[in-house]
Amino acid sequence: MQKIPKWFIGEFFGTFLLVFFGCGSVCAAVLTGAQVGVFQVAIVWGLGIATAIYLTGALSGAHLNPAVTLSMAVWSDFPKSRVAAYFGAQLLGAFAGAAVLYFIFGDALSTFEKANGIVRGTPGSEASAMVFGEFFPNPGGHPLTSEAGVRLSLVSAFGAEVIGTAILLLVIFCVTDERNKARPQVLTAATIGLTVTLLISLLGPLTMACFNPARDFAPRVFSSVAGWGAVPFAVNGHGWLTVYILAPLLGGLLGGAFYRAFFKPSYAT
Repeated sequence: MQKIPKWFIGEFFGTFLLVFFGCGSVCAAVLTGAQVGVFQVAIVWGLGIATAIYLTGALSGAHLNPAVTLSMAVWSDFPKSRVAAYFGAQLLGAFAGAAVLYFIFGDALSTFEKANGIVRGTPGSEASAMVFGEFFPNPGGHPLTSEAGVRLSLVSAFGAEVIGTAILLLVIFCVTDERNKARPQVLTAATIGLTVTLLISLLGPLTMACFNPARDFAPRVFSSVAGWGAVPFAVNGHGWLTVYILAPLLGGLLGGAFYRAFFKPSYAT
């Protein structure tokens, strides 16, 4: 029997943990009222990401995000031949994380839907589907109305995800550059996690703060097959693709470009 590559173990379990802790905090907040305010959700996300990085960094580099993998392949020496395989491991890990959360929170989810008159798979059920995939503006556990689009347009949502992911990748490149004498070293994972916490605190009320196509797409697909049907892919039109997949990938490339153009040369002098 062929040994499972350590990079696959790292990316699968790391992304699993990211979704388990991150989406788990959303499940607890929406379905049980456990978290109070966006910051409490954001800090669980950040700590979960830091934990996943500490556990898997030595195995795979702890990308745990297609936007990170793509940017690393373009702007660093990460082998381009491994990009698709990393994407696959990340998507599988995120899907497994969503499935485990569904098993754990299944009863709470049904109770929440019953109490709020939500029929899974019908218009308005994004109020419960949001514990898996993401929607804009943030539903906050309520059905999105026609007036919701006034609060956040597709263009604004796209821009928020591009900028947020660009900042995240800029931080990742800078704190992992050995020539950066101020890099946090043993606190690298914590710094990345806290950056995610800051970004979610700012942008979570708008787009739910994705910055990671695997984190959104795999749980979104899971929710579709778990009873929500077309709802996860219909509520924001093609926004599921442009805002939550293309925008993070573009943002990651931009963040890497800023690092390569401005920070990397400065660290070398």
